[in-house]
Amino acid sequence: MPEFLNVILLGIIEGITEFLPISSTGHLLVAEHWLGERSEVFNVVIQAGAILAVVLIYRQRLWQLATNFHKPENRDYALKLIAAFLITGVLGFAMTKLGFKLKDNVTPIAWAFVIGGFWMIAAEHFAAKLRDSSEISWRVAILVGLAQVVAAIFPGTSRSAATIFIAMLAGTSNRAAATEFAFLVGIPTMFAASGYELLKATKAGAGHEDWSALALGFVVSMVVAFIAVKWLLGFIRTHKFTPFALYRIVLGVLLLLLMPAGA
Repeated sequence: MPEFLNVILLGIIEGITEFLPISSTGHLLVAEHWLGERSEVFNVVIQAGAILAVVLIYRQRLWQLATNFHKPENRDYALKLIAAFLITGVLGFAMTKLGFKLKDNVTPIAWAFVIGGFWMIAAEHFAAKLRDSSEISWRVAILVGLAQVVAAIFPGTSRSAATIFIAMLAGTSNRAAATEFAFLVGIPTMFAASGYELLKATKAGAGHEDWSALALGFVVSMVVAFIAVKWLLGFIRTHKFTPFALYRIVLGVLLLLLMPAGA
């Protein structure tokens, strides 16, 4: 496959999967199994493109929180975002230093797809029994922070799925409200993680990158993620997450059946 098509395809995969509850890390690792492994710098850059897309989508909400911090409701929401981010940052950094992370093999990712799919179905079933609530409590903020750590440790879990559904089960049963908080807390979390990985790669002597490929992947990921997230935010207002759960289960089973053990 020509290099530019390879880059475009990976940018599309990243853009679609980064914020949908189906795991971008898992999809990229599976894709690289056939397309060839890319540098850590490349993966960080295309992820940054997807994050920027969400910043653009939530730009008014972010501006409101920043400029109206003096208002109690905005200050309370912002402080909960900060708390969730700090929990993820501190625990995630500690887990990284301890080397606590599964290997990036296809088999454990496939199992994560399957288990995560059933978890989504069960979580939404029990969340539906709760009264409809858009409130973000301190319990939700803390659990979302912890969920991000779990997603970082177990490739294929999906940060979006883990945070959205833990928020729904913890009391923010409204899908739109839970998704907004999960996506907003993901912005600083993922920018920080991307910056850390980029710094590590730079210190390790990552050079000779193809800047045109990086730029192309960044733009493709950003555009595709913008479209995907816009579509998702409209979809979840009238639909459940069940199609994503079923997709995860089917994909995971197919990978387990088709991929050699230990791949």
